[in-house]
Amino acid sequence: MKSFRRTICLATLAAAALAIAPAALAQKTPPKTAPQEDIVLGGSIPLTGVFAFAGIGIDQGIKDYLTILNEGGGIKGRKVRYVPEDTGYKVDQSMAAFKKITSQNKVSLYYADSTAFVKTVNPELERNQNILMTGASFAKEISDAQKYPLQFMVGPNYSEMVGILLQYIAKTKPGAKVALVYSDTEFGRDPVDAARTEAKKLGLNLVSEIVTPPSSVDVSAEVIKLRRADPDYTIFHGYVSAPIPEFINQAKALNLKTAFMGTFWSMDNSTVMRMGANVDGFLGVMPYRYYYDTEGKAPMLERIRKMRPEYQSTGYMQGFLSAMLLTEAAKRTLDAGNELTGKNMKTALSSIRNFDTGGVIGVPLSIKGNSIPVGRIYRADFKQQKMVPASEWISLQ
Repeated sequence: MKSFRRTICLATLAAAALAIAPAALAQKTPPKTAPQEDIVLGGSIPLTGVFAFAGIGIDQGIKDYLTILNEGGGIKGRKVRYVPEDTGYKVDQSMAAFKKITSQNKVSLYYADSTAFVKTVNPELERNQNILMTGASFAKEISDAQKYPLQFMVGPNYSEMVGILLQYIAKTKPGAKVALVYSDTEFGRDPVDAARTEAKKLGLNLVSEIVTPPSSVDVSAEVIKLRRADPDYTIFHGYVSAPIPEFINQAKALNLKTAFMGTFWSMDNSTVMRMGANVDGFLGVMPYRYYYDTEGKAPMLERIRKMRPEYQSTGYMQGFLSAMLLTEAAKRTLDAGNELTGKNMKTALSSIRNFDTGGVIGVPLSIKGNSIPVGRIYRADFKQQKMVPASEWISLQ
């Protein structure tokens, strides 16, 4: 009888132990969570072709910022994965790259290589509704937030760049005579109407408009026109380099005293210095600080210099800041508990006020529309082989 009772007791204890074991095991096993999905930043990048000089820097800038971000834990624990394709700066290749990248990945962020591509892909963005895009274009049309609701540009549009130059001129020499030299392209014509309006508003005298082909050409006839107009300032737009050096060399030979100025894509330090000694004193507008700029606090520039001890182009800075702002929009969206849709990310981007870029831009950054109308005038110092500040940071209202 005793043996029977003991058997019953042991069986009861064993059953109880079996019942308790799964609960205890469950307490010891960490709860399973869904794996954190990468956030994908796609890119139509011109690594070859006529715009490769900028595209290679843009690509490196995006990669470096994402390296810094991911090493710091990503966005709420999610890594940001960069998926670029070379486009050769051709619209059809850019579209093919976009379709390939978006068909193989769940893309939230995208870098676009040209104005033409941005305009072509815009209906696709509207259909997709899940991508926020920025890129190399500073075309005024893209700064229309109603027409391009899922895009933005990382700096002032071309009209705003010329507007910043005119503000500098009006402050430096009120009532100055100004000439505008631009390429006969959509790029070159972009700021012309706005320049006419702004010059008049600022009390400046727009004495000449000269149109040329976009590359190396004989500019002797145009320089004669410039000499007749005798402007105090001459603004080039719609070029990277040629024919700017030819203009400057011929104008210097004729003892023309005008101060020459450029916009973003002709303002890389190495591009300007390659124009030769006559470029000394060349002025232009830049939305970012130069790689070597040690003025004030600039921890992000210091980080860049540690990662890459050699000079990095203005294209690099543009790519770096593009990645910073795209991912900041994604971070703010997730922080608000919202899905990464294009509309949500654009709303989050538009909430940015007094944002510290770590010195990539010299003043706190606020985003109110599709452009960031802030820049600084820099001057070529050929002896130092550097572009040096010629003004404070200028923000347009």
